[in-house]
Amino acid sequence: MTFKFDKLYRLGAWGAATCMVAICALIALQVTFRLIDALLVLVGLSRLGLSITGVSEIASYLLVGATFLGLAYTFVHHAHIRVTLLITRLPSAIRVWFEVFCLIIALALSLMLSYGLIGLARESLQYNDVSSGFVSIPLWIPQLVLVTSVGLLCLALAEALFMAVRIAIRDPGSFREATAPDESEGH
Repeated sequence: MTFKFDKLYRLGAWGAATCMVAICALIALQVTFRLIDALLVLVGLSRLGLSITGVSEIASYLLVGATFLGLAYTFVHHAHIRVTLLITRLPSAIRVWFEVFCLIIALALSLMLSYGLIGLARESLQYNDVSSGFVSIPLWIPQLVLVTSVGLLCLALAEALFMAVRIAIRDPGSFREATAPDESEGH
């Protein structure tokens, strides 16, 4: 399957990767500051007291971004875990309709999640909700990342559903699993 919006999904993956790099950089910087303080104490000097306020809170928000921004990319590149023990034994003409059914359920659940997240972000923006840690981060910012991520997943699921329905109607015998990588992709 070739996805038309693959560049958007890749952008989400780059966002996830950026979040992971930011987490590593923050943690490495915090550890470096602590090592400098420990070395200063070891040689008899006083600590500098350098630290990044709220690093664990910021890292947790970045982890949410890293997890959710990669959802659509991992879906379209067949990296989600699927249990296909039973349906792989079915003929492809029947298997394609199982795929359509599963994609409808996944899209419906993702749309409900997206709707709930939009309401949550709107409410956080309306009431000026901020995080309760050392750093007061407006909660609509990480919630907007969630909305965007789940929206990308909905788009990917809708695109896969459209392709699966088209195959199911036109030529169900030619159906290949959406989780099977294309030989042309060169993985």
